[in-house]
Amino acid sequence: MDFAFDARTEQLREQLLAFMDEEIYPAEPVFAEQVAALADPWDRPAIIDELKAKARQRGLWNLFLPDPDHGAGLTTLQYAPLAEITGRSPALAPEALNCAAPDTGNMELLAAFGTPDQQRRWLRPLLDGEIRSAFCMTEPDVASSDATNIATRIDRDGDHYVVNGRKWWSTGAMSPRCAVFVVMGKTDPDAPRHRQQSMLLVPRDTPGVTVRRGLSVFGYTDGPHGGHAEIDFRDVRVPADHLIGGPGEGFALAQARLGPGRIHHCMRLIGMAERALELLCRRVLDRVAFGRALADQGVVRQWIAQARVRIEQTRLLVLKTAWLMDTVGNKQAHTEIQAIKIATPELAEWVIDKAIQAHGAAGLSQDFPLAQLWTQARTLRFADGPDEVHQMSLARRELSRYR
Repeated sequence: MDFAFDARTEQLREQLLAFMDEEIYPAEPVFAEQVAALADPWDRPAIIDELKAKARQRGLWNLFLPDPDHGAGLTTLQYAPLAEITGRSPALAPEALNCAAPDTGNMELLAAFGTPDQQRRWLRPLLDGEIRSAFCMTEPDVASSDATNIATRIDRDGDHYVVNGRKWWSTGAMSPRCAVFVVMGKTDPDAPRHRQQSMLLVPRDTPGVTVRRGLSVFGYTDGPHGGHAEIDFRDVRVPADHLIGGPGEGFALAQARLGPGRIHHCMRLIGMAERALELLCRRVLDRVAFGRALADQGVVRQWIAQARVRIEQTRLLVLKTAWLMDTVGNKQAHTEIQAIKIATPELAEWVIDKAIQAHGAAGLSQDFPLAQLWTQARTLRFADGPDEVHQMSLARRELSRYR
């Protein structure tokens, strides 16, 4: 068993680490200043476009997409350590590399299942970073952790589909650059439970689409990254060729999309935990209380030791999952994907919480990235499925071995 990175991964790691030091970390305070000065709180500041241009010049672009015709052609295992590095600055690095959700998942969906016309119209501009997109699955009126509950209707009417329903937590939809929504809804409520849904591409400017409001996350808007929107679809007519895949394939497409998305989140979460641990260590070495450095306090050393052990354990599980996804496929790696989706947000949340504690009240403030990191880690216990759903499914799979 070889734990070393291959030559290409190591080269990209070195390039990306240099980019983080030279461009991303220095841009963090600039980003904060520009966000505060935005006339449109949902637009992105100029610094992101500057970083995107620099990343593309360095070849650090679309690293997430394994299809060499569209992306960097990296395997999941090669991308894993790179995504971890970007997680150290989640507000800037993923989007700078054109590797930010939900566009990543939507690009994967279009690359794998889109028609040539769909790829020309939406995939190409997404790959070039010219537009943003949104994924519209969750609904306010049903328990959306069970995707078969989705109530939005997508009805065939001649050469068109007509969409009626309400979505929320549609990430990216508040951005003025968001050009298209990927909408999941029911095309046949009488079909078998997992064949009732379909996925449809809905241009944002289609009549009947109303973006009602942006949703905040623990008080944060995520505005510069497109926010999270509540959207009404009322008699929204789109051509039938905007359907992704075929009728009734929406649930399967959602699972195909969410598998890679879950591991991308987990990779970045490890980077967030590493950044928090670094900040924790620097803080406790620098601060004195009760006559000695905080680093000399037994409870603080326990935090540090436990954080290192937990990070290493979880990273190994994520790398194993990435290897399985590459070698046996997402379906066969389902157990491990669920395991990392349970374990990694919990790990990151725990480490960030200890870093906040070590910083005292400063850890709650805007002077450090910890409060926003904690918010993102806590949010990811819902995104792409809540903890409890993954735990239930994982336990059922484990029990099936002994029935």
